[in-house]
Amino acid sequence: MNLFNNAFYAVNEKKMLLADNYQPIAEVKTRKINDKIEITVSDNANGIPQKIIDKIFQPFFTTKPTGQGTGLGLSLAYDIITKEHNGTLRVESKEGEGSKFIIQLQFK
Repeated sequence: MNLFNNAFYAVNEKKMLLADNYQPIAEVKTRKINDKIEITVSDNANGIPQKIIDKIFQPFFTTKPTGQGTGLGLSLAYDIITKEHNGTLRVESKEGEGSKFIIQLQFK
């Protein structure tokens, strides 16, 4: 849920800046790869600056204004996926183009 909320927040922020010149897209895709399930949550917002991409899964790290984010969403998602489900969560992002969060879970 945190990944979806972040995608919706990001595309809304970009929409407010660009108005009619931007069509927001937030999407979820799933697929089976051998013995794994992959879930991808992506958006076409502003992307994550490379200088902070290594920090986004740290507890209490946020780029949102004060009062709009706790900095726990991605940290909790990462812990749930990696520690509770033995999966992986990684991010691909390109500034100005958007972000993609890729979850992989072992299929049983």
